[in-house]
Amino acid sequence: METCASSYLLKLCFSLALFCMPFVTFATDKHTHQDFFQCLSLNSANATSISKVIYTPINSTYTSALDLSIQNLRFRTPSVPKPLVIVTPVDVSEAQAVVYCTRKTGMQLLVRSGGHDYEGQSYISSAPFVVLDLVNLRNITVDVEGATAWVESGATLGELYYRIGEKSKTLGFPAGVCITIGVGGHFSGGGYGSLMRKYGLAADNVIDAQIIDVNGKLLNRKSMGEDLFWAIRGGGGGTFGVVISWKIKLVVVPEKVTILAAVRSQNVTSLVHKWQYVAAQDFPKELYMSLILQSTVGSDGKPTMLAIFNTLYLGGVDELLNITGSSFPELGLTREECLETSWVNSTLNFYGITGQPLETLLNRTANTRAYFKNKSDYVKEPMSETVLEEVWKWIQKEDPGVAVMQWEPYGGRMSEISESAIPFPHRAGNVFKIHYMTTWTNGSAEESNRHLSWIRSFYGFMAAHVSKSPRLAYMNYRDLDIGRNKDHGRTSYRQASVWGTKYFNRNFDRLVKVKTAVDPDNFFRNEQSVPPFSSW
Repeated sequence: METCASSYLLKLCFSLALFCMPFVTFATDKHTHQDFFQCLSLNSANATSISKVIYTPINSTYTSALDLSIQNLRFRTPSVPKPLVIVTPVDVSEAQAVVYCTRKTGMQLLVRSGGHDYEGQSYISSAPFVVLDLVNLRNITVDVEGATAWVESGATLGELYYRIGEKSKTLGFPAGVCITIGVGGHFSGGGYGSLMRKYGLAADNVIDAQIIDVNGKLLNRKSMGEDLFWAIRGGGGGTFGVVISWKIKLVVVPEKVTILAAVRSQNVTSLVHKWQYVAAQDFPKELYMSLILQSTVGSDGKPTMLAIFNTLYLGGVDELLNITGSSFPELGLTREECLETSWVNSTLNFYGITGQPLETLLNRTANTRAYFKNKSDYVKEPMSETVLEEVWKWIQKEDPGVAVMQWEPYGGRMSEISESAIPFPHRAGNVFKIHYMTTWTNGSAEESNRHLSWIRSFYGFMAAHVSKSPRLAYMNYRDLDIGRNKDHGRTSYRQASVWGTKYFNRNFDRLVKVKTAVDPDNFFRNEQSVPPFSSW
């Protein structure tokens, strides 16, 4: 009796303390906020524990908690709507309580795992909202013998790579290059990287998961069913529930791989033209060679183009030189440009970090914060040299080094997996994907509008040279210019299909059916989340 009474008094004191807090004014009754905190205290196993991971605007640590993983400075300005509450649970039961109480009190719930979200949809809404930040849920358990791992959604890719490399020299995982990306959002949208031509996407290699559904229940693959398990592997984060953890299939890598970043400023047009024909079609699956294209200032003071051939080969230098010498001799690759290293070390090099210890992978603080805007495209037919010259002119309209095009080669394993295997549909028939980016450091309206206008105009120019009917795009490079909807995901099928078919192509209708079955009231939503039939 004494223990129960003490627990009750503790929860009551916690609730009363929260009731005394002032709140940011939104178009909602203040009692909703009070009800939310009371609900959390009564539905958490330890009220004292959860009180330590709740942040409101009156807390001195609220801003640092909110800004911790936001990479795009466009969404860190005072005018951007802020959450009423941020909760960073330390265990699954606390996350379940947040889901249950947010829904019960009628607020919107946004789920964040890393914050690289290009359009801020995991931490921005114009409705009263709560952010469930999974930053404290990042446990990783590697099973070397079974070649699997369980990884919680709040872990970063760098943390995952480190833990794999810690246990094995011959296991890896096919996920992204940026080591500060949160696993949850990355896997939820597909997740590509330098191993994709050999092993496919991160989501292709997910074999189980734990998800909190709209009722706050924790489900695994068996209990959620195959339809929902299909949807969460590429159908977009924060749409079907809160994926707490993922069981992944690790892949075999050699003890030594070869990496390089060959920078070329001469004959760029002819080199890039040839790359389009060999990178996806002629190279073996073990060879991944992406392109980074940007302008710089030449020795004559005039703009010139740089092409950087970022390469990972699952083998030795001699083999790589033989392959490129036969299929792509124009590149003129030399032994001095190549480095043999372990796979886990290569993840640091690909991120642009050299000469640092592996523990750098555990650093969750990104060095990439800026004002930026991104877009994406898929290319099914190589572009002519004449078209490439026009592309260079567009890039050179931006300030030198500001605009970047990243071209990711497809083919290999990516062409072998069915477009309906998971929601990510971009498989056979794609030569490469384009990632457009422009960045700036001055956040003034004039400067922002100048860069936004450039990338939108450039994207318009590219329409004639990329996929059509639909013009495809990558879900994890979310672009709110596509089918803009300002009603927090409450959209008609016609509206949603504008971006839905670009991200998911023929898989969009199946995603809608799954959403209707598991979340008919559209509780989990953002501006470009898959809607249920009931919201049409």
